[in-house]
Amino acid sequence: MGLLRIMMPPKLQLLAVVAFAVAMLLLLNQVQKLEESLSKLERAIARHEVREIEQRHTLDGPRQDAALDEEEDMVIIYNRVPKTASTSFTNIAYDLCAKNKYHVLHINTTKNNPVMSLQDQVRFVKNITSWKEMKPGFYHGHISYLDFAKFGVKKKPIYINVIRDPIERLVSYYYFLRFGDDYRPGLRRRKQGDKKTFDECVAEGGSDCAPEKLWLQIPFFCGHSSECWNVGSRWAMDQAKYNLINEYFLVGVTEELEDFIMLLEAALPRFFRGATELYRTVGKKSHLRKTTEKKLPTKQTIAKLQQSDIWKMENEFYEFALEQFQFIRAHAVREKDGDLYILTQNFFYEKIYPKSN
Repeated sequence: MGLLRIMMPPKLQLLAVVAFAVAMLLLLNQVQKLEESLSKLERAIARHEVREIEQRHTLDGPRQDAALDEEEDMVIIYNRVPKTASTSFTNIAYDLCAKNKYHVLHINTTKNNPVMSLQDQVRFVKNITSWKEMKPGFYHGHISYLDFAKFGVKKKPIYINVIRDPIERLVSYYYFLRFGDDYRPGLRRRKQGDKKTFDECVAEGGSDCAPEKLWLQIPFFCGHSSECWNVGSRWAMDQAKYNLINEYFLVGVTEELEDFIMLLEAALPRFFRGATELYRTVGKKSHLRKTTEKKLPTKQTIAKLQQSDIWKMENEFYEFALEQFQFIRAHAVREKDGDLYILTQNFFYEKIYPKSN
Protein backbone atom coordinates (compact mmCIF):
# COMPACT_ATOMS: atom_id res chain seq x y z
CA MET A 1 0.00 0.00 0.00
CA GLY A 2 2.88 2.33 0.88
CA LEU A 3 4.56 1.49 -2.44
CA LEU A 4 1.29 2.16 -4.27
CA ARG A 5 0.93 5.59 -2.56
CA ILE A 6 4.49 6.46 -3.61
CA MET A 7 3.90 5.39 -7.20
CA MET A 8 0.62 7.41 -7.49
CA PRO A 9 0.94 10.77 -9.28
CA PRO A 10 0.55 13.82 -7.00
CA LYS A 11 -2.78 14.78 -8.57
CA LEU A 12 -4.24 11.35 -7.91
CA GLN A 13 -2.95 11.50 -4.32
CA LEU A 14 -4.72 14.86 -3.83
CA LEU A 15 -7.93 13.50 -5.34
CA ALA A 16 -7.75 10.48 -3.07
CA VAL A 17 -7.34 12.68 0.00
CA VAL A 18 -10.25 14.92 -1.06
CA ALA A 19 -12.44 11.89 -1.77
CA PHE A 20 -11.59 10.44 1.63
CA ALA A 21 -12.40 13.76 3.35
CA VAL A 22 -15.74 14.03 1.53
CA ALA A 23 -16.61 10.47 2.46
CA MET A 24 -15.82 11.19 6.13
CA LEU A 25 -17.96 14.33 6.10
CA LEU A 26 -20.87 12.40 4.59
CA LEU A 27 -20.42 9.67 7.16
CA LEU A 28 -20.34 12.17 10.05
CA ASN A 29 -23.46 13.85 8.68
CA GLN A 30 -25.27 10.51 8.57
CA VAL A 31 -24.17 9.75 12.14
CA GLN A 32 -25.47 13.14 13.30
CA LYS A 33 -28.80 12.54 11.59
CA LEU A 34 -29.06 9.12 13.23
CA GLU A 35 -28.33 10.66 16.64
CA GLU A 36 -31.01 13.31 16.09
CA SER A 37 -33.49 10.66 15.02
CA LEU A 38 -32.65 8.60 18.09
CA SER A 39 -33.15 11.64 20.31
CA LYS A 40 -36.55 12.35 18.73
CA LEU A 41 -37.54 8.71 19.16
CA GLU A 42 -36.54 8.79 22.85
CA ARG A 43 -38.60 11.94 23.38
CA ALA A 44 -41.61 10.40 21.64
CA ILE A 45 -41.34 7.27 23.78
CA ALA A 46 -41.00 9.40 26.93
CA ARG A 47 -44.08 11.47 26.04
CA HIS A 48 -46.03 8.28 25.33
CA GLU A 49 -45.05 6.83 28.71
CA VAL A 50 -46.07 10.04 30.49
CA ARG A 51 -49.46 9.95 28.76
CA GLU A 52 -49.92 6.31 29.73
CA ILE A 53 -49.17 7.10 33.36
CA GLU A 54 -51.59 10.05 33.33
CA GLN A 55 -54.31 7.92 31.72
CA ARG A 56 -53.76 5.15 34.27
CA HIS A 57 -54.13 7.61 37.13
CA THR A 58 -57.31 8.94 35.56
CA LEU A 59 -58.75 5.43 35.25
CA ASP A 60 -57.87 4.67 38.86
CA GLY A 61 -60.51 7.12 40.03
CA PRO A 62 -61.81 10.68 39.72
CA ARG A 63 -59.46 13.39 40.93
CA GLN A 64 -59.23 17.16 40.70
CA ASP A 65 -56.91 18.74 38.18
CA ALA A 66 -54.14 19.91 40.51
CA ALA A 67 -52.52 22.17 37.91
CA LEU A 68 -55.82 23.91 37.23
CA ASP A 69 -56.46 24.33 40.96
CA GLU A 70 -53.04 25.90 41.40
CA GLU A 71 -53.69 28.41 38.63
CA GLU A 72 -57.11 29.35 39.95
CA ASP A 73 -55.63 29.89 43.42
CA MET A 74 -52.79 32.07 42.17
CA VAL A 75 -52.15 35.57 43.53
CA ILE A 76 -49.63 38.05 42.13
CA ILE A 77 -48.47 41.12 44.06
CA TYR A 78 -46.86 43.98 42.19
CA ASN A 79 -45.57 46.31 44.92
CA ARG A 80 -44.86 49.05 42.44
CA VAL A 81 -42.14 51.64 42.99
CA PRO A 82 -43.33 55.18 42.10
CA LYS A 83 -42.27 56.54 38.68
CA THR A 84 -40.97 53.30 37.20
CA ALA A 85 -43.65 52.92 34.46
CA SER A 86 -45.86 51.13 36.97
CA THR A 87 -49.09 52.69 35.66
CA SER A 88 -48.21 51.68 32.12
CA PHE A 89 -47.74 48.08 33.20
CA THR A 90 -50.82 47.85 35.42
CA ASN A 91 -52.97 49.17 32.58
CA ILE A 92 -51.95 46.08 30.62
CA ALA A 93 -53.24 43.93 33.50
CA TYR A 94 -56.54 45.85 33.58
CA ASP A 95 -56.98 45.39 29.81
CA LEU A 96 -56.41 41.63 30.05
CA CYS A 97 -58.27 40.72 33.27
CA ALA A 98 -61.71 40.20 31.70
CA LYS A 99 -60.36 38.18 28.78
CA ASN A 100 -58.03 36.05 30.91
CA LYS A 101 -60.53 35.81 33.78
CA TYR A 102 -58.75 37.17 36.84
CA HIS A 103 -59.27 40.09 39.21
CA VAL A 104 -57.17 43.25 39.50
CA LEU A 105 -57.16 45.15 42.80
CA HIS A 106 -55.39 48.42 43.62
CA ILE A 107 -53.92 48.59 47.15
CA ASN A 108 -54.48 52.23 48.14
CA THR A 109 -52.73 53.16 51.40
CA THR A 110 -53.38 56.40 53.31
CA LYS A 111 -51.05 59.15 52.04
CA ASN A 112 -49.33 56.47 49.91
CA ASN A 113 -47.47 55.23 52.98
CA PRO A 114 -45.51 52.14 51.85
CA VAL A 115 -45.19 50.78 55.42
CA MET A 116 -48.26 49.11 56.94
CA SER A 117 -49.04 48.94 60.63
CA LEU A 118 -48.69 45.51 62.21
CA GLN A 119 -52.48 45.11 62.42
CA ASP A 120 -52.87 46.10 58.78
CA GLN A 121 -50.20 43.59 57.81
CA VAL A 122 -52.28 40.85 59.46
CA ARG A 123 -55.45 42.04 57.73
CA PHE A 124 -53.70 42.27 54.38
CA VAL A 125 -52.21 38.78 54.60
CA LYS A 126 -55.59 37.36 55.62
CA ASN A 127 -57.35 39.10 52.71
CA ILE A 128 -54.82 37.97 50.14
CA THR A 129 -54.83 34.33 51.21
CA SER A 130 -58.50 33.74 52.07
CA TRP A 131 -60.45 35.99 49.70
CA LYS A 132 -61.44 33.19 47.34
CA GLU A 133 -63.86 35.35 45.34
CA MET A 134 -60.91 37.47 44.19
CA LYS A 135 -58.78 34.56 43.00
CA PRO A 136 -56.93 34.42 40.74
CA GLY A 137 -55.91 37.93 41.69
CA PHE A 138 -53.45 40.62 40.65
CA TYR A 139 -52.79 43.13 43.45
CA HIS A 140 -50.81 46.31 42.87
CA GLY A 141 -49.89 49.31 45.00
CA HIS A 142 -47.08 51.43 46.43
CA ILE A 143 -46.24 49.18 49.36
CA SER A 144 -42.92 47.74 50.50
CA TYR A 145 -42.27 44.01 50.39
CA LEU A 146 -44.10 41.98 53.03
CA ASP A 147 -42.91 38.50 53.97
CA PHE A 148 -46.03 36.29 54.13
CA ALA A 149 -44.05 33.44 55.70
CA LYS A 150 -43.85 35.42 58.97
CA PHE A 151 -47.62 35.00 59.33
CA GLY A 152 -47.66 31.21 58.98
CA VAL A 153 -48.90 31.23 55.40
CA LYS A 154 -48.17 27.98 53.55
CA LYS A 155 -48.64 29.29 50.03
CA LYS A 156 -47.10 32.69 49.46
CA PRO A 157 -48.14 35.05 46.65
CA ILE A 158 -45.95 35.65 43.62
CA TYR A 159 -44.08 38.95 43.81
CA ILE A 160 -43.04 40.90 40.70
CA ASN A 161 -41.68 44.41 40.28
CA VAL A 162 -39.99 46.93 37.97
CA ILE A 163 -37.19 49.32 38.90
CA ARG A 164 -35.51 52.23 37.15
CA ASP A 165 -32.21 54.10 36.96
CA PRO A 166 -32.30 55.93 40.34
CA ILE A 167 -31.52 59.43 39.05
CA GLU A 168 -33.98 59.15 36.16
CA ARG A 169 -36.63 57.98 38.60
CA LEU A 170 -36.01 60.90 40.98
CA VAL A 171 -36.06 63.47 38.16
CA SER A 172 -39.35 62.05 36.88
CA TYR A 173 -40.86 62.14 40.38
CA TYR A 174 -39.62 65.71 40.97
CA TYR A 175 -41.43 67.06 37.92
CA PHE A 176 -44.44 64.81 38.49
CA LEU A 177 -45.07 66.49 41.88
CA ARG A 178 -45.04 69.89 40.17
CA PHE A 179 -46.69 69.37 36.80
CA GLY A 180 -48.38 65.97 36.91
CA ASP A 181 -48.54 63.87 33.77
CA ASP A 182 -50.69 63.14 30.74
CA TYR A 183 -52.58 60.39 32.59
CA ARG A 184 -54.64 62.74 34.79
CA PRO A 185 -53.69 66.23 33.56
CA GLY A 186 -56.36 68.06 35.55
CA LEU A 187 -55.32 66.72 38.96
CA ARG A 188 -53.61 69.28 41.20
CA ARG A 189 -50.24 68.03 42.43
CA ARG A 190 -48.59 68.63 45.80
CA LYS A 191 -45.87 70.96 44.49
CA GLN A 192 -47.95 72.61 41.78
CA GLY A 193 -46.84 76.20 41.13
CA ASP A 194 -43.18 75.53 41.90
CA LYS A 195 -41.38 76.31 38.63
CA LYS A 196 -37.87 75.55 39.88
CA THR A 197 -36.01 73.11 37.63
CA PHE A 198 -34.31 70.02 38.95
CA ASP A 199 -30.92 71.53 38.09
CA GLU A 200 -31.73 74.65 40.12
CA CYS A 201 -32.93 72.53 43.02
CA VAL A 202 -29.69 70.52 43.13
CA ALA A 203 -27.54 73.65 42.79
CA GLU A 204 -29.36 75.24 45.74
CA GLY A 205 -29.28 72.08 47.85
CA GLY A 206 -33.07 71.74 47.94
CA SER A 207 -34.78 69.00 49.94
CA ASP A 208 -36.88 67.61 47.07
CA CYS A 209 -33.79 66.72 45.07
CA ALA A 210 -31.46 65.77 47.92
CA PRO A 211 -29.55 62.47 47.66
CA GLU A 212 -31.72 61.11 50.49
CA LYS A 213 -34.67 61.18 48.08
CA LEU A 214 -32.91 58.55 45.99
CA TRP A 215 -33.39 56.05 48.84
CA LEU A 216 -36.60 54.36 47.73
CA GLN A 217 -36.09 51.27 45.59
CA ILE A 218 -33.89 49.58 48.18
CA PRO A 219 -36.41 49.96 51.04
CA PHE A 220 -39.29 48.89 48.78
CA PHE A 221 -37.51 45.58 48.21
CA CYS A 222 -36.10 45.35 51.73
CA GLY A 223 -39.50 45.41 53.43
CA HIS A 224 -41.12 46.44 56.70
CA SER A 225 -38.11 46.24 59.02
CA SER A 226 -37.04 49.56 60.55
CA GLU A 227 -33.50 49.20 59.20
CA CYS A 228 -34.88 49.10 55.64
CA TRP A 229 -35.80 52.77 55.92
CA ASN A 230 -32.54 53.96 57.48
CA VAL A 231 -31.06 55.91 54.59
CA GLY A 232 -27.73 54.46 53.48
CA SER A 233 -28.04 51.19 55.41
CA ARG A 234 -25.78 48.50 53.98
CA TRP A 235 -27.92 45.86 55.74
CA ALA A 236 -31.01 47.18 53.93
CA MET A 237 -29.32 46.88 50.55
CA ASP A 238 -28.13 43.34 51.28
CA GLN A 239 -31.64 42.37 52.37
CA ALA A 240 -33.13 43.98 49.25
CA LYS A 241 -30.76 41.95 47.08
CA TYR A 242 -31.64 38.76 48.97
CA ASN A 243 -35.37 39.38 48.55
CA LEU A 244 -34.98 40.19 44.85
CA ILE A 245 -33.28 36.85 44.23
CA ASN A 246 -35.24 34.64 46.61
CA GLU A 247 -38.70 36.20 47.00
CA TYR A 248 -39.43 37.79 43.62
CA PHE A 249 -40.51 35.78 40.61
CA LEU A 250 -39.28 38.42 38.17
CA VAL A 251 -37.99 41.99 38.45
CA GLY A 252 -37.74 44.03 35.26
CA VAL A 253 -36.39 47.47 34.45
CA THR A 254 -38.28 50.44 33.05
CA GLU A 255 -35.85 50.78 30.17
CA GLU A 256 -36.69 47.25 28.95
CA LEU A 257 -40.37 47.03 29.87
CA GLU A 258 -41.43 45.16 26.73
CA ASP A 259 -38.97 42.35 27.44
CA PHE A 260 -40.28 42.15 31.01
CA ILE A 261 -43.84 41.76 29.72
CA MET A 262 -42.74 39.14 27.17
CA LEU A 263 -41.08 37.01 29.87
CA LEU A 264 -44.15 37.25 32.11
CA GLU A 265 -46.42 36.14 29.28
CA ALA A 266 -44.20 33.14 28.56
CA ALA A 267 -43.92 32.09 32.21
CA LEU A 268 -47.38 33.06 33.56
CA PRO A 269 -49.79 32.86 30.61
CA ARG A 270 -52.77 32.45 32.99
CA PHE A 271 -52.46 36.18 33.67
CA PHE A 272 -50.44 37.63 30.82
CA ARG A 273 -51.59 35.78 27.71
CA GLY A 274 -51.73 38.40 24.95
CA ALA A 275 -49.80 41.02 26.94
CA THR A 276 -46.84 41.38 24.58
CA GLU A 277 -48.94 41.97 21.49
CA LEU A 278 -51.22 44.33 23.41
CA TYR A 279 -48.25 46.37 24.59
CA ARG A 280 -46.69 46.49 21.13
CA THR A 281 -49.85 47.55 19.32
CA VAL A 282 -51.63 49.66 21.95
CA GLY A 283 -49.58 50.03 25.11
CA LYS A 284 -46.66 52.04 23.74
CA LYS A 285 -49.07 54.69 22.43
CA SER A 286 -51.88 54.85 24.96
CA HIS A 287 -50.47 53.42 28.18
CA LEU A 288 -47.10 55.08 28.55
CA ARG A 289 -47.47 57.73 31.22
CA LYS A 290 -45.35 60.80 30.46
CA THR A 291 -44.42 63.34 33.13
CA THR A 292 -45.22 66.86 31.98
CA GLU A 293 -42.61 69.64 31.68
CA LYS A 294 -39.75 67.28 32.55
CA LYS A 295 -36.31 68.72 31.75
CA LEU A 296 -33.33 66.40 31.61
CA PRO A 297 -30.64 67.26 34.17
CA THR A 298 -27.24 68.51 33.07
CA LYS A 299 -24.08 66.44 33.34
CA GLN A 300 -22.97 68.66 36.22
CA THR A 301 -26.16 67.92 38.15
CA ILE A 302 -25.82 64.19 37.56
CA ALA A 303 -22.17 64.22 38.57
CA LYS A 304 -23.02 66.03 41.82
CA LEU A 305 -25.66 63.43 42.76
CA GLN A 306 -23.31 60.61 41.84
CA GLN A 307 -20.84 61.77 44.46
CA SER A 308 -23.20 60.71 47.26
CA ASP A 309 -22.93 57.31 48.94
CA ILE A 310 -26.71 56.99 48.73
CA TRP A 311 -26.65 57.16 44.93
CA LYS A 312 -23.81 54.64 44.85
CA MET A 313 -25.89 52.15 46.88
CA GLU A 314 -29.11 52.68 44.95
CA ASN A 315 -27.22 52.42 41.67
CA GLU A 316 -25.47 49.25 42.86
CA PHE A 317 -28.88 47.75 43.61
CA TYR A 318 -30.20 48.84 40.22
CA GLU A 319 -27.20 47.33 38.41
CA PHE A 320 -27.66 44.14 40.43
CA ALA A 321 -31.32 43.90 39.39
CA LEU A 322 -30.47 44.70 35.77
CA GLU A 323 -27.81 41.96 35.65
CA GLN A 324 -30.24 39.42 37.09
CA PHE A 325 -32.97 40.41 34.60
CA GLN A 326 -30.60 40.19 31.64
CA PHE A 327 -29.38 36.79 32.82
CA ILE A 328 -32.96 35.48 32.96
CA ARG A 329 -33.76 36.97 29.56
CA ALA A 330 -30.64 35.50 27.96
CA HIS A 331 -31.75 32.00 28.99
CA ALA A 332 -35.37 32.51 27.91
CA VAL A 333 -35.25 34.19 24.49
CA ARG A 334 -33.34 34.23 21.24
CA GLU A 335 -32.83 37.17 18.89
CA LYS A 336 -33.57 36.87 15.18
CA ASP A 337 -33.60 39.74 12.68
CA GLY A 338 -33.66 42.25 15.51
CA ASP A 339 -36.69 40.69 17.27
CA LEU A 340 -36.79 38.54 20.38
CA TYR A 341 -38.48 35.13 20.43
CA ILE A 342 -39.35 33.05 23.48
CA LEU A 343 -37.65 29.65 23.54
CA THR A 344 -39.86 26.57 23.40
CA GLN A 345 -39.65 23.87 26.06
CA ASN A 346 -36.12 22.53 26.09
CA PHE A 347 -36.39 19.63 28.53
CA PHE A 348 -38.22 16.31 28.53
CA TYR A 349 -38.59 13.24 30.72
CA GLU A 350 -37.05 9.85 30.04
CA LYS A 351 -36.18 6.58 31.79
CA ILE A 352 -39.57 6.52 33.49
CA TYR A 353 -39.96 3.59 35.87
CA PRO A 354 -41.69 1.36 36.70
CA LYS A 355 -42.67 0.59 33.12
CA SER A 356 -46.37 0.45 32.34
CA ASN A 357 -47.84 -2.94 31.44
